[in-house]
This record gives sequence, C-alpha cells and structure tokens, in this order.
Amino acid sequence: MPNRRILSLWFPRLAAERLIRADPMLAEAPLVVVRERGNVASLASLSRAASAAGLRPGQPLRDAQAVCPDLVTRLERPALEADFLTVLRRWAGKFSPWISETAPDGLTVDISGCAHLFGGEAGLMGEAEADCARLGLTVCAGVADTVGSAWALARFAGQGPGALRSGDAIDQEAYATRARAVKRRHWERGGAPPMGVDTLAPEGRIAPPGCAREALAPLPLAALRLPEKTTQQLARLGLKRVEELAAQPRAALARRFGADLVLRLDQAFGSAPEPVSPARPEPVYAVRLTLPEPIGLEVDLAEGVDRLLPALETRLRAKGMGARKLRLQLMRCDHSSQVIELGLARPSAAPDRLRPLIRMKLGEVDAGEGIDTIRLVATVTEPVLAVQHRGHAGASADASARLNSDTALDDLIGRLGARVGLEQIHRLHPGDSHLPEKGTQVRAAAWSAPAADWPQRPERPRPLVLFSPELVTPEGTPGATPAALPLSFRWRRRSFATAHATGPERIAPEWWLDEPAWRSGQRDYWQVETACGARLWLYYAHGAAVSGGWFCHGAFA
Repeated sequence: MPNRRILSLWFPRLAAERLIRADPMLAEAPLVVVRERGNVASLASLSRAASAAGLRPGQPLRDAQAVCPDLVTRLERPALEADFLTVLRRWAGKFSPWISETAPDGLTVDISGCAHLFGGEAGLMGEAEADCARLGLTVCAGVADTVGSAWALARFAGQGPGALRSGDAIDQEAYATRARAVKRRHWERGGAPPMGVDTLAPEGRIAPPGCAREALAPLPLAALRLPEKTTQQLARLGLKRVEELAAQPRAALARRFGADLVLRLDQAFGSAPEPVSPARPEPVYAVRLTLPEPIGLEVDLAEGVDRLLPALETRLRAKGMGARKLRLQLMRCDHSSQVIELGLARPSAAPDRLRPLIRMKLGEVDAGEGIDTIRLVATVTEPVLAVQHRGHAGASADASARLNSDTALDDLIGRLGARVGLEQIHRLHPGDSHLPEKGTQVRAAAWSAPAADWPQRPERPRPLVLFSPELVTPEGTPGATPAALPLSFRWRRRSFATAHATGPERIAPEWWLDEPAWRSGQRDYWQVETACGARLWLYYAHGAAVSGGWFCHGAFA
C-alpha cells in the first residue's frame, strides 16, 4: 500500500441539526445553539435559516438577536452531541473499520484500500454526502495523505485568509455599527451571499497522493489547527497562508511560538506521524432466549432465566468480570417490553447468587399477551479475580480470606437493595478523628467493605443520639465561674435539675482544620443525669472566634 489515505468528515451544523431531527418544526426557523462560557453567551451552531439571516458561529447572542429578532435559541448539550457523534461514527463504519472521533463535530476515517469499493475516493465522498443528506445533516469532506491535511481540506478548501480584525482601520468596524448595516446585508439586494459551509467549492477537497503540501499552500493558517491567539500573532507579522509559514526558518518559529506550531506543520505535511486511533468497542455481556411460543407464568419465566444464567456466567468468567448491575428485558409478542433493573452488593457471575435476586422481581412482571423473548444484560461489571496478589504476605492472606468468606451478608444486601434500592442501605465506618460528630462515617453498604478495625471504646461512653449543639440556659444561682456545671438549667423549653454528673472531659478542635461548628473553641463535656431521668451530654464552650456558653450535644439511652 504505497500511500495512506485519510477521509475527514466535518459536520458544521451538528448540534443544530440534531435538534431539527428531534423536532422537524424547527427546520424553517432560524435556530441557533448557544454556548455559555462564564457570563458570555455566544452562538455555537447554526441552522441553514440562521446562516441565511447573516449570523455566524462565535457571534455574541445579543448581537445575533439584534440582527434576527425571530431567533430560536437552544442551550448547548455537549454530552448529547457527543453521543450523536458516536452514532455517526458507527454509521461511518460502512466505509472503513478504522474510525476515530474528532471532537466536537468531526470524524476521521482511514480509507486506505477501501476507496475502490465505492468507485474511487470521489465516489466514496459522494456516497457519504448523499447519506448525510438523507439524514438531514450537513457534511464537508476532505481526502489527503495525512490527518492534518484532510482536516484542513474538509474545513477550509477554497477559502483564502481573512482580514485581521484589529480595529485600527475604518473598514474593520464592529458588525453591529449602524454605518455598515446596509453593507452587511447586501445579499438581500442582489449581491453575492456570504461565504459559509454550504457555499464552499467542492473541487480541491481531494489532494492527490503525495501532494499534501501543494494542497495546503493557499489555505489560511487556521487550517493547521493552531490556537486562535497564535494565528492572530502570525497575521500581525504578515503570515496569513500556510505556504508563507512553511517558508520561514523553523528554529525561529519554534523559539517564538513554541514547538506545537512546528509539530502541527509537520503533521499536516506528513513529516511527523499522526495515527488514527479508533474507539475500542465496549464489551457487551448479554444473552438472549427466543421462545417458540409466548409464555406468561412466573414459573416459566424463572425456567427461562435459569437457562440464561449459565451462558452469562461463561461470558463473564471468560473476561474475568462479575456483574454488578443486571437488566432483564422481557419482550412481549405485541412489540412492547418491560425492563427490570437490579444490583448486587459484590460483583459476581455465579448463577446461585444472581438467581434469587431475579426471582424476587419476577412477581412484578406484566406478561400481557405473552412474552416471546427474554434478554439478560450485565450493564455494570467489575473485575473478579480468583486470586488476588498483594505486596505483603499479610495482605495476601486477608484477600484470600475475603474471597473464601461467606457471602451471606452481601446476598442479604442485594436482596434488600432489590426491594428498597441499594442506595438506601448504609453501614458505619470508623472515622479518623476524635471529634464526636466525625467519629463515624456513613457509607453505602453495597460499595464498601465491612469495617474490621474499629478503635477501642473510649473510657467515657458516647451518647446514643448525637444532634447539632442546642443552647442551654443555666437557671438559679450562678456558679463560681461560667464553666461551673449549673445545678438547674433550661433546654427545649423545659427546666431540668441536675441529679448526678460525671466530667469534665475536655475536647479541643483540630487546629489544622477550620471546622465551622468548632469556632467556639475547646469544650468541656459532662454526662448529666437529671432528676426526671433524662441523661444528657452537655458541654461548655470556652469561646474563640464565636462566643461560648452551655450547649447540649446528645442524649444517652
């Protein structure tokens, strides 16, 4: 294969046309997708009607609304647009298996050895454009020997360098100035329409093999994928075309603008390698059972699931994985379906652990006219190793003990999670702090291991119920000092008399942390038993950044 050939597909209206495909009523409206960065809202993607109204990508939203009062705006959704680009990547697999995504709106396809299947490179480009037209998408394509040159031809073929808008010349005033408003919309009076992605000349988008330098020579510097700031600096020096930049001494360019500028130039000309890295397909752990006759009894569904579990176990164990979440899909004969989701506290592929969880959910199935297909998918998986190697003998022994331990607790958490949800089940872990409210941590039981290293019980017990400190007002004759335990006090609109007390226990805040609740300084805690039988945990705060006083922090059983 003498030359590598790269096809670059650019979807300049990807975000807007995704919305139009979802809502065809937007096709005739001037639709724009708005990108918000800080306090600035600008246009990220435009429909054909919006471009015909004189709008351009990157234009501030306020200026666009002044130009087109009927503008329809939608917020940018990068995640949804990335998913749509992934769908297009799968479509482009008809041309070559070697495809990568060029975020946010492009695809790069290695078509080496594939173009003859479509009647040549021109025929391949024509079929790609025809497919996109049927899908309602605008696409610009370019073919060359390198990724950089194909990218440049797809976006800038037929375009010359634009004027540097420095604001120094009178003919470079802002678009919204009243003096230039007539000239700005000259195409409405019979003039040529503005240059855009729909009016780029189709010729020149295919660079012959070995002619990347000649194809890129007349293009603007933005075709080299340079940062906008670098392009503006080069334009101020009088360098506006690729051929003008390529004629400059490389050492001087690298010293002034960095090595990235020279690297982009070499990648475009083929002097530096730039591979196409296709996305690896995600493994799918799914099994399917198609029934000859519809079924609807719970016993029959359980029997069908029992036939699927060994096959799912085989696929999971072949990759050393265990299922953490399962999805049971039941397809009815009337083309409707029901989906059941469930999770496990510990990843596993064993049918004996998966079967009870699934059978708990079968009672919720509405068979309708009958179920003719059962599909079981492991949607979330985690590695499960038969032997876990650790750095020390003790750690290895602990790992082996965990692997060989009884899974009854994990199965119980899984069954409870199937009823109330795994996120509703919690367990306590010791906290690395001597502060009462940070002595324990609440963790999700399904995603944490049982705590085995609880610290020793403190000499003085802690209350069963711990709540936010509440103000306590001493009553009667004040003590010798404010820190003296009051013989009677008022708390929660009730008066209490001290019958017995143990203390004080001094606890100071952690000096290396700023805890808002401990800005009242160190505390002296007392276990107080009142005359009415209530056992409270009182403390006196000595005061620091916040004034102190008496508070109640908890209650004993």
